[in-house]
Amino acid sequence: MESFWRPFEFEFFVNGLVASTLAGALCGLVGTYIVLRSMSYIGHGLSHAIYGGFFAAGLAGVNVILGAGLWGFACALLISRVSRTRGIGSDAAIGVITTASFALGVALLKRYGSRGVDDPEALLFGQILGVDDADLARLGLVLVGTAALVFCCYRPLLFTTFDPEVAAASGVRVGRMDALLSLLLAATVLTTMHVLGVTLVAATVVIPPVAARMLTDSFGRMLGLSTALGAVCGSTGMVLSYHWDIPSGPMIVLVGAAMFGVVYALTGVRSRFPVGLSAGPD
Repeated sequence: MESFWRPFEFEFFVNGLVASTLAGALCGLVGTYIVLRSMSYIGHGLSHAIYGGFFAAGLAGVNVILGAGLWGFACALLISRVSRTRGIGSDAAIGVITTASFALGVALLKRYGSRGVDDPEALLFGQILGVDDADLARLGLVLVGTAALVFCCYRPLLFTTFDPEVAAASGVRVGRMDALLSLLLAATVLTTMHVLGVTLVAATVVIPPVAARMLTDSFGRMLGLSTALGAVCGSTGMVLSYHWDIPSGPMIVLVGAAMFGVVYALTGVRSRFPVGLSAGPD
């Protein structure tokens, strides 16, 4: 038992534990809307797009965090606009826009070097043990801000997620809701990349809401469950990564995958889940 608590004596581990918990909760919260919109691939794609944004911002001489965030927001908006107005599937729009952005980032890196980007490899695979107080503050601020916006715009976001055409006819500003969700997703990917890396962000955005979806047919409960499951995966994965000597990012994803397997086995393939999702909180 003493060996279990030993890592909590180290500041770097405690910081990593807090960061992984916050990152998991944030991904679970935003991921609920992404999964229900059948855009699960966007988490993977947008993380690659923001990777390109880091090098573009560094080359332009602007703050890389701000530049990459704006780049990711613009890509998310473009994906939403193209998929809605051009009759192109969201998966196709994601594939074209995000892979082009990632390719641009790689090209800029090879041509001009990593100007303004201290550790390009950390962006790919994460560096959770290197998080500092500024990273924790950024994660906490984005999580609180996201939760506040979801609370304030709960009904418009819900309506737009399930039936954007009827929502627009009812007076909901669908474009604004799409822009808000794009902003939240870009901020989520940007702030969690340092913890999980480009290659693993998508899994933490998708796994918790999918598991939550199998546990309830209520949207309100799904939103809360997904956030909680994401936090549990993050904290559990961080602890196990220390004791099993496995990188934290992959361990967090493996914990999530194991959780998904358990939930799937316990709930079974029940016909009530595909039928519909209640918008109510109960």
